Amino acid sequence: MKKLFIVGLLVSSTAFAKKAAPPAPPVSQSVPAAAQAAPQPHELKVGVKGMVCAFCAQGIEKKFKSQPEVASVEVSLENKYVKLKFKEGKSLGKDKITEIINESGYEAVYGE
Repeated sequence: MKKLFIVGLLVSSTAFAKKAAPPAPPVSQSVPAAAQAAPQPHELKVGVKGMVCAFCAQGIEKKFKSQPEVASVEVSLENKYVKLKFKEGKSLGKDKITEIINESGYEAVYGE
């Protein structure tokens, strides 16, 4: 009989401890503030009229890669555009982008 009482006491004290414990705080699924504050690189896509070969695309890519403001360049010969990603806080003006494309022998096309 004593064993049964002790087991009952242990079971009830364990149940009490579970009830008395405060609930765990919910796990947050949000992005940390530091990650939210990190600015994303500015991106710009410009059409290139007159680009007809891989050599054309390579020439434009090389000229944009030489610009210190540019983080990366993607030139699509098939779709006739250049996509520029700029370094944090940097950019090239529309006039400079147009100048680079025109000096390469092509025409910059915006908003088409």
